[in-house]
Amino acid sequence: MRLRFLKPVLLATAAALALSACATATPYGPAGVDSRYGYSDQRVDTDRYRVSFAGNSLTSREQVEMALLLRAAEVTTENGYDWFSTVNRATDRDVRLQGIPDPFYRDRYSPFWGPSWRYYRRGSWSLWGDPFDRDFDVREIDRFEASAEIVMGRGTKPAGDANAFDAREVIQNLGSRVTRAM
Repeated sequence: MRLRFLKPVLLATAAALALSACATATPYGPAGVDSRYGYSDQRVDTDRYRVSFAGNSLTSREQVEMALLLRAAEVTTENGYDWFSTVNRATDRDVRLQGIPDPFYRDRYSPFWGPSWRYYRRGSWSLWGDPFDRDFDVREIDRFEASAEIVMGRGTKPAGDANAFDAREVIQNLGSRVTRAM
């Protein structure tokens, strides 16, 4: 009797551990064919680029915005410029709700766990649970994507411009704080 109950529990635990090992935040790297997550950039003009970074549901808003600034700094230095200024900058939040049936809820389809539920319908008692009264766990899933249009310049960055960044300082300060793709 105990072994019959223990085997499904061990299998479920092993599956949960295997899935959790694969779940990580989006690493810093280019978005591509394999994944839509990561950075992308597109030249708009000689000294303008549109840069974006999309994170998965395990990547925080702070990580996404930090990766965006790092990529903007890298694009700036790769093109021979010293500083960049963000013209249009936005962070979008995509929220979806996921309903998962409670695995410990007992109904007529899983009679192996939980108390024996009964309900009264149309003048009689039913031995099975109400199929319309299913217990669900609802989880909110957030995903962030940051984008900016940048203008690049040479020399010292403009004084007093809160949207201007020294590209080499950004790379020095943020480069070690992002997790790189392997």
